Amino acid sequence: MDKRNHLLKTLLIVTFCFSLLNAKAQTRLDTAFINQQLNDAVKQIKVLATKTPEHMLPRTFDKGKSVHSETGWWTSGFYPGTLLYLYEYSNDKELLQLAQQKLKILEKEQFNETTHDLGFMLYCSFGNAMRITGDTAAYRNILLTGAKSLATRFSPITKAIRSWDFDNFPVIIDNMMNLEFLTRAARLGGDKKLYDIAVTHANTTMKNHYRKDMSCYHVVDYYPKDGSVIKKKTNQGAFDESAWARGQAWGLYGYTMMYRETGDKKYLKFANKIAKYILQHPNMPKDLVPYWDFDAPNLADTSKYAAYRTNRDVSTASLMASAFLEMSTQVKGKLSTQYFDIATNIIKNLSSSTYKAALADNGGYLLKYSVGNIPAKSEIDVPLTYADYYYVEALLRYKRLLDDKKMID
Repeated sequence: MDKRNHLLKTLLIVTFCFSLLNAKAQTRLDTAFINQQLNDAVKQIKVLATKTPEHMLPRTFDKGKSVHSETGWWTSGFYPGTLLYLYEYSNDKELLQLAQQKLKILEKEQFNETTHDLGFMLYCSFGNAMRITGDTAAYRNILLTGAKSLATRFSPITKAIRSWDFDNFPVIIDNMMNLEFLTRAARLGGDKKLYDIAVTHANTTMKNHYRKDMSCYHVVDYYPKDGSVIKKKTNQGAFDESAWARGQAWGLYGYTMMYRETGDKKYLKFANKIAKYILQHPNMPKDLVPYWDFDAPNLADTSKYAAYRTNRDVSTASLMASAFLEMSTQVKGKLSTQYFDIATNIIKNLSSSTYKAALADNGGYLLKYSVGNIPAKSEIDVPLTYADYYYVEALLRYKRLLDDKKMID
């Protein structure tokens, strides 16, 4: 009986995963739908602007109060980046002016050598500003200086960029997202070593962060004197061996981006394996908005995180939508269609009233129900600035594909 039950359970999981991977989107989202979401975003971000002090950046909205950050906080680049994305769509000069005001206070972070998050802080903001406005003179040197600051955290011994300044030499999967900053800075005329650092870091992460099933650890701590691995653990996941959801999405997006930046097919192959793990996971909800940790639904009642087993993380879904759209342009045939349909369904679901806030609600943020750090009891079931950023990015990418334009400049 136990064997039959096990076989039945396995068949149910396989059936669910097959239907998830092969089901067509009910309808291809049209331009009018995408434009409506972007128009709503333009209105909503102006509400957020009224709640944001001139010298601060929006971070979240929790318990009825707006929460802001200084420029040195890792999410500081997402708000100006979102403003710039929406300016690119709408040509609304007010959005450009709001972004430029934040860029002015953010500019000093180009000299910050104490964080690995300069890609988030500077490339999402100044990188978009230069791309959209074409003003190389205003932004090129800031980007090159910031990339040099990030490169100071690279060790040729560990062959990775240090994430935090505690423990031995910790490297988190999130760091994959900052590599685009280095590759683009090299193209802007920066030292070629910036590109080499990005490639080396990606290869080291590929080697040490991933398990056989293609889930990834959140943190790998290295011994700085010889580069050996001391410990693999989590900081924001349910437990060390669990699959923290946003970490899986950081990796998916990161290796998709690295294939675009290098043309090395090993990164695309790796990203496809990560995608398979995510999409075939038995705990993936039908609406494709993951739980905060893929193992959270299985937590025993005795677990200190059992109360959070059903918490979703919209920021993970936003990241996935943007990544799967790009992946749909990198592969061919049925797999391309599958990735596009996955992204379509995520965008459609995030744009529903379940996850998308009403105008002037939610503190001015676009999306509800993200999770920052449950182990630290921080930012639980709240809007997050980076969830909005990647949601808007996904909408713009979708629009470009509908308009038969190149998705990424």
